[in-house]
Amino acid sequence: MRIVPPIEIGPLDPAGQDAVRALAAAAEQADGVAPLSEQPLLRLDDDHSDVTHVRVQTKTGATTGYLQVDRGGDVASAELVVHPDHRRTGIGSILLRTAERDARLPDRSGAPDQRGRPLRVWAHGDLPAARTFAAARGYTSVRELLLLALPLDDAPAAPAPPQGYRLRTFRPGADDEAWVALNARAFADHPEQGRLTVHDLHARTAEPWFDAAGFWLLEGPDGRLAGSIWTKVPTDQPLGARDGEIYAVGVDPAVQGHGLGALLTAAGLHHLAAVGCSRAVLYVDGDNAAALATYDRAGFGRAAIDVQYARTS
Repeated sequence: MRIVPPIEIGPLDPAGQDAVRALAAAAEQADGVAPLSEQPLLRLDDDHSDVTHVRVQTKTGATTGYLQVDRGGDVASAELVVHPDHRRTGIGSILLRTAERDARLPDRSGAPDQRGRPLRVWAHGDLPAARTFAAARGYTSVRELLLLALPLDDAPAAPAPPQGYRLRTFRPGADDEAWVALNARAFADHPEQGRLTVHDLHARTAEPWFDAAGFWLLEGPDGRLAGSIWTKVPTDQPLGARDGEIYAVGVDPAVQGHGLGALLTAAGLHHLAAVGCSRAVLYVDGDNAAALATYDRAGFGRAAIDVQYARTS
């Protein structure tokens, strides 16, 4: 008979947060890909009602599995990880069933006609084991997130904005509200990026990698923000092999179609090369044909893939 390990559901204290980070690091070392994306890692200390933390532990208190469910959007998004030494023991199945139950929870107890949300589960790296696990439980791929990469052998020239437009760096505090509003307009149909709040922005600007010099805003002739390009250079990289990420590039829908996205991308690439990055990377949805065409013309190639799964019935 399989023994069900102890499960803890609820907010994580600082020790619990550190334990989850250590678990994620062990999984990344074994699999070659990080099991949790940036958002759930930033929300390990989150006690919001939309976020559920689930931790599986041994009798001695060692963390062997972790699940985070975010019900803040139209669907419930889940990410889970199991320690490499404790896989194929039922922990993954327990976490997935817990996510399914959590997604069905109503927003307000006792309110009529509430059926919860559809569940989507991320698998980073599209690993064979994850595909097998998903298929065995009736899940199929419903979304692909591609990691694209471009060698920065030669520093791109600094782009010149069109007449009437001005490129300048982000001013923390002064530009927060305006940028969040621009981001919401630019990513109105994006399930994650378009939901970013000022609180989310502050969580990212507090990270060690944040550098306002790599966060550019494009002002239009009327002085309003027309677009932005945010770059990210992780701090724990060896010299000579540094990746710089085109973290977020967005253009106000009112001025799309005039090449401003390509201009902003060029500005980001110029900055990343100037600070010593040898490769530029970015994430884009696999069905975003327009963005893929733009990045293909810029020379980006596919480097990795993340997959989001959902039940087929």
